[in-house]
Amino acid sequence: MTGTSPKRPPTAQAFALGELRRMIIAGEVQPGQPLRQDALADRLGVSRVPLREAFKILEGEGQIVYEPHRGFKVARLSLADLLEVYRIRQLLETEAAYAAVERADESVLQTMKDAASEVEAASAAADILPMTEANRRFHFVLLSASGMPRLERLIQQLWDATDTYRFVYYGVPTNRQRVEDEHNLMIDAFADRDADRLVKHLDEHRDHAVDALRTFLETP
Repeated sequence: MTGTSPKRPPTAQAFALGELRRMIIAGEVQPGQPLRQDALADRLGVSRVPLREAFKILEGEGQIVYEPHRGFKVARLSLADLLEVYRIRQLLETEAAYAAVERADESVLQTMKDAASEVEAASAAADILPMTEANRRFHFVLLSASGMPRLERLIQQLWDATDTYRFVYYGVPTNRQRVEDEHNLMIDAFADRDADRLVKHLDEHRDHAVDALRTFLETP
């Protein structure tokens, strides 16, 4: 029996960007760790040109930083950065949630439930990277239903900048259970078309993550 392998992105730059994102999210490269272009190019099977372009994108998102005479390295986790990003997310996602409740059709509810089930399955297996990816799908089902693609792209950039934090948060079993419970509350609020309740649960969802990560980031 023959299997199918995951489809490689259409360009070397997209492939390199996707792999670098995965490595950062999964902790394969640690905050503060230098990124050696030659070694990474060999590992990914790409030239240095698409790798440099991917670096520029990640630098713009704040996931990596450049130091003169030293090169690129993975950005260190910062509480101040996290708080700023989550505050901006609160403003933008609130707008998206109200629009989604008003505009979305019934198919969105089932897609949210399917994504929540994927989160729960990955959580039960303590498989953090798939849980991170499924969690993103869950939230962006709702955000996409707002019918505001420019707003959605802005929120995507904010999510990209903090995926590493999410991976840390999901490493704790009680946090994973909390995420599952909060997703179900959001689903119920959306099913009832109660935008105020949905926004309240979204706010609590972000606040719980920030509170847990605050402790982690403030520990020497």
